[in-house]
Amino acid sequence: MTTFIASVFVFGLLIVFHEFGHFIVAKIVGIKVYEFSLGFGPKLLDVSGEETLYTVRLLPLGGFVRMAGMDPEEEVDEKDLNRGFNKKTVGQRIAVIFAGPFMNFLLAALLFVVVFSLQGEPVASSGTRIGDINPGYPAQAVGLAAGDKIVAVDGKTVDKWADLVTMINERPEQNISVVVLRDGSELQFALTTVKSEDGRGLIGIYPTEEYVKIGFLQSISLGIEWTVRFTVAIIDIVFKMILGQAPAELGGPVRVVSEIGNAAQLGFVILLKLAALLSVNLGLFNLFPIPALDGSRILFLVWEKIIRRPVDPAKENFIHLIGFGLLMLLIVAVTYNDIIQVFIAGKGAGQ
Repeated sequence: MTTFIASVFVFGLLIVFHEFGHFIVAKIVGIKVYEFSLGFGPKLLDVSGEETLYTVRLLPLGGFVRMAGMDPEEEVDEKDLNRGFNKKTVGQRIAVIFAGPFMNFLLAALLFVVVFSLQGEPVASSGTRIGDINPGYPAQAVGLAAGDKIVAVDGKTVDKWADLVTMINERPEQNISVVVLRDGSELQFALTTVKSEDGRGLIGIYPTEEYVKIGFLQSISLGIEWTVRFTVAIIDIVFKMILGQAPAELGGPVRVVSEIGNAAQLGFVILLKLAALLSVNLGLFNLFPIPALDGSRILFLVWEKIIRRPVDPAKENFIHLIGFGLLMLLIVAVTYNDIIQVFIAGKGAGQ
């Protein structure tokens, strides 16, 4: 039940902010909005507004804002002809489309602001206690665990994280011995470091975090900074996946729900952090130039501006329809893989 409630909260928040971006900018530039929907498929609930129908639909895989003038085959009332999406300038239409992903970035920043206001700014501990283990690295392979306190490397005592990092970085692709303190007992592990792209030795460990209370204005600054930081990091990962420098690991709805459930068990602040990261992912994903996504629609509008004439709406809609179908097939394939990983293989993302 906790996972269900948390998933509804996170998905609902992401979808509402995204679609509200399209909706509010459409209203600002004078476009008539017929429907504001959360989800796809059959209607579960609808409420009539002054000129917009607000609906909740069966499949919670997104949402949409149906505007006058977007479907070339849809009849538009005579009085609404000048309020159609297709009657607005290219700049206004781009603003309407871009507003959805932008609101996801804004939501991420707001969530980080709340997190920093409640929890404070995270700072690395100066001690040598392990806070987290990077999956697939030597530390995980030999059995090091979060909470272990490293007391020696190759027989040399260490009590500061900076000194520990230096000792490991100086030993790329070398066999080392690590002594840790766990539950009052000393344990020794032998492992081989890996070599990073810049030539440093790594074993895949992170320090524990401590938190320092900060003011609200500083929380705003950090919220924006972390949103930009995660955006850049995700773009970097995507490019590495495209170039074959990183494994192409995709997580679908089942994997996301699993991680939301895990985060909810750890506390509300952790859930907000995950929601912020998912919001950045959603904003970026929608900006990709893939048919049916916002990025593709913006690309068509930019092309219209270049050639100085509208792209044939029927052809554009057909391309988006094909793209939507392919995206649905991708979601099905990724969901199948999620089910294998989460329920059959007994592991979720990052385990």
